[in-house]
Amino acid sequence: QVQLQESGPGLVKPSQTLSLTCTVSGGSITTDGYYWYRIRQPPGKGLEWIGYIGYSGSTLYTPSLKSRTAISRDTSKNAFNLQLSSVTPEDTAVYYCTRGGRDRTYSYLFDSWGQGTQVTVSS
Repeated sequence: QVQLQESGPGLVKPSQTLSLTCTVSGGSITTDGYYWYRIRQPPGKGLEWIGYIGYSGSTLYTPSLKSRTAISRDTSKNAFNLQLSSVTPEDTAVYYCTRGGRDRTYSYLFDSWGQGTQVTVSS
């Protein structure tokens, strides 16, 4: 089974860069058809899509965060990384990594999730 393990600092100062790593085991991040997502949930709010990196290395970001977001991968470590620059307290959230893809009925599923990392932006 595919497992995702998140790591990174839980406290970031305003104006600095938030950096998180999601390490994947039990499957390759280059497997055809899968996309590796970053999603966050601010306190009291719903899930917000940040972006993804696909199995081929393609990336896509939500427009509201695109200018500050970079998702990259390290295939030698079977991991993908999130960098969110110029953070403010509004970026405080639980940050998740997850795998997305279509099942046998062609429904899109997020079938494997990391445990989530609480990141607080505060001075």
